[in-house]
Amino acid sequence: MRPTNAAIFAVLAVLPALPAHAGEAPADRYRLEKSAEGYVRMDTQTGAMSLCEEKSGQLVCRMAADERTALQDEIGRLEGSVKALEERVTRLENTPSARLESNLPTEQEFEKTMGYMERFFRTFLNIVKDFSREDDNAAKPAPDRT
Repeated sequence: MRPTNAAIFAVLAVLPALPAHAGEAPADRYRLEKSAEGYVRMDTQTGAMSLCEEKSGQLVCRMAADERTALQDEIGRLEGSVKALEERVTRLENTPSARLESNLPTEQEFEKTMGYMERFFRTFLNIVKDFSREDDNAAKPAPDRT
């Protein structure tokens, strides 16, 4: 007695629930079952099924229709995620902190500013030294002239 397609699919649907062996060889990953139209190939790790036909001595497989729909849905979801991430990156690149980094002074502008600061501090220190000398002179007693 030959098994029907429904029986084959029922058996194949139960296979993913069986525990997979950790040391399973890649060749054991797929199971082929003869059907009226050709073969049904099942991935024992994921449960994905493909319909296969023999053409020119080779086995040619294509995804089952429901898997193709699921794959297209996943691709659509991932495209939406990529678009949302690209929009987020664009918004982050236009924040004030991102713009600030791009508006840093050139090396020439930096050196000019440092020159101003150095001149300011040298002048300031000279003023402090002058005040210090005045305080030292005021603290010394006047010499006795008799």
